[in-house]
Amino acid sequence: MKTKILVVDNEQPIRASLVKLIKHFMDASVLIYEATGVQDGLSQIEAIEPDILFLDIEMEDGTGFDLLRRVEFPSFQLIFTTAHNQYAIQAFEFSALNYLMKPISPAALENSLTKAIQNVQKKNLHENIEVLLSQMGKSDRPPVDQKIALNDAHGTYFVKIKDIIYCQADGPYTKFVITNSPSLIISKNLKEYEMLLETHKFLRCHHSFLVNSKLIAKFERTDGGILVMEDGNQIPVSQRKKDQVMEFLARN
Repeated sequence: MKTKILVVDNEQPIRASLVKLIKHFMDASVLIYEATGVQDGLSQIEAIEPDILFLDIEMEDGTGFDLLRRVEFPSFQLIFTTAHNQYAIQAFEFSALNYLMKPISPAALENSLTKAIQNVQKKNLHENIEVLLSQMGKSDRPPVDQKIALNDAHGTYFVKIKDIIYCQADGPYTKFVITNSPSLIISKNLKEYEMLLETHKFLRCHHSFLVNSKLIAKFERTDGGILVMEDGNQIPVSQRKKDQVMEFLARN
């Protein structure tokens, strides 16, 4: 069975260049289709039912987000192609959706294609897209219910940000401790999640710990200090971070 790839981009030279690169990495078992914008893309999705969709963000007749809202049951691997700002990139990270920065490098494209081909049978994109639209402020979901998508070896978990108690460094991995749920071990380092979660009032209190400040019950001034969380967990505050933590808690 042939793999079907659809490239949606309104700029013909960029679209042609991407198609040429895809052909370089794929064999004859892959069929590649092109669409010039939102309306054309929707028509092509309905007609060919692509396995992989490369989707531009800004197009003449709307955005990639407009297109996604109109696909009722997305059943493709989704790869954004974007020259968008850092805020958008952060939204992609939250949603665990793949993206390529323009101009697209051959190495990055090959990596994205490999992942997409491997995951082509994993068809349920609805929740990933909802997380993305929520982060972009384009969702009806209340901010209190905002989620983050976390991938481990077994699958993707969609966790409400308000339910994350703390994150703990574990070498190149991060352990997520979550209210009323089993802990998750995710193969990204703590620094990456510090950058993602800082706008949600998460506080780096120690080189190994990132805590949800909204779930802090008490600050004990012993040694460097200890943060007692609402669930009873006690998180150390390093001497180096103590002043920063106290200043943060005084402001919030």
